[in-house]
Amino acid sequence: MADTQTSTERRYFEYIVVGCGGVGSAAVYWLSKRAGKDVLGLEQFNLGHDHGGSQDHSRIIRLAYHDDRYTKITPDTYKAWHEVEKESGLQLVHMTGGVQYAKKAEMEHVIDKYAEAMAANNIKYEKMSGSKLSKKFPQFTTDDSYVAIYQEDAGLVDAALGNAVHIQLARSHGATVIDNCPVLKIDRMSDGQIKVNTPKGVFQCRRLVVAPGAWINHVLGSIGVHIPVFVTQEQVTYLATPNMKDFTKDKFPIWIYHSPNYDFYGLPIHGNSGSKIGIDAGGNIVTPETRTYVPDLVREKACLDHFRATIPKALGPLLYSKTCLYTMPPDRHFVIDTCTSKGWNDVIICCGAGHVYKFASLVGKILSQLAIDGKTIYDISKFNLDREALTNPDWKPALYMGTGGKVPIPEPKL
Repeated sequence: MADTQTSTERRYFEYIVVGCGGVGSAAVYWLSKRAGKDVLGLEQFNLGHDHGGSQDHSRIIRLAYHDDRYTKITPDTYKAWHEVEKESGLQLVHMTGGVQYAKKAEMEHVIDKYAEAMAANNIKYEKMSGSKLSKKFPQFTTDDSYVAIYQEDAGLVDAALGNAVHIQLARSHGATVIDNCPVLKIDRMSDGQIKVNTPKGVFQCRRLVVAPGAWINHVLGSIGVHIPVFVTQEQVTYLATPNMKDFTKDKFPIWIYHSPNYDFYGLPIHGNSGSKIGIDAGGNIVTPETRTYVPDLVREKACLDHFRATIPKALGPLLYSKTCLYTMPPDRHFVIDTCTSKGWNDVIICCGAGHVYKFASLVGKILSQLAIDGKTIYDISKFNLDREALTNPDWKPALYMGTGGKVPIPEPKL
């Protein structure tokens, strides 16, 4: 997508956003609703690229979460997306209901953890046996050796369209967005303003929002900030099921399956004709420079085997597998904070920990409040930059959960 605003001679903006993926595009949008022409978004690649993590046709959106730091804000994710839909006239969120299931003998404790977090936040759900799940959704061939929870307020959000709509609406509010414009360095002007150096010139601002995904430390390095994250190459697979009518959004829910080795997830058909399946986290640890776009055949086979075991009607010829990047702190929780401890209280950062897209529009709103108001109405206290998982180099759990994915913690680089 060619940029149409690179010819601007303007060099000062009140607010600059680095990265225009899921969270960044949302931040540009929510800032533009209040600050109009005083907003600049910078994207190092072309808009709509597939090099990072905010891409593809569909992402899961749900109230069901294993931790109340998320469940207490999940209802507002829908409100944020609804406001974008209302302004654009385009549907971005499609409600399908959501299922999480597992073998009782293996992972029922994980199902119970989700149930407890939802109950603590008054989120309605139904726990059921595998046979009841199969009766409710015949696509699942599960018996009573399985356990499941069903939560009706779940579905998918169109990621690629969501990013594009955020940017298009932001421009309609007067924001400037420049793509193919990487940030080379951040420093200060003599008057204290932030200076952002790019190949397309130097820009200045009063507040800077940094949300570039896997490139977050590339951008923050010049101000002496480092977040202990690691990047993994993940993938999803689409299959040309011959039973398309059984996997439409009105008949089939989003789902997550918890197992000791992998956490699988899948979505109804949206954006193409294929049934979608992936594994949450656990891909090869890479950097943005060393990642490949070549799918892992072992993980691809594991997805096919899972379909064969519990959702066999979804099987069909392979359409394609597509890679993306997860960027995750050691505890796999969001980072949403200012860089005050490093003397940059006017730099606001976000790392989405490989599971942010469902929250993307809301997190963009939160970032806009932090930039304009210096605070947010939402409780983000546990997403702070000075928590132990980010400050204690010995904080090394054997595994952790996001949607349940198990990922080994790499040795720190010296």
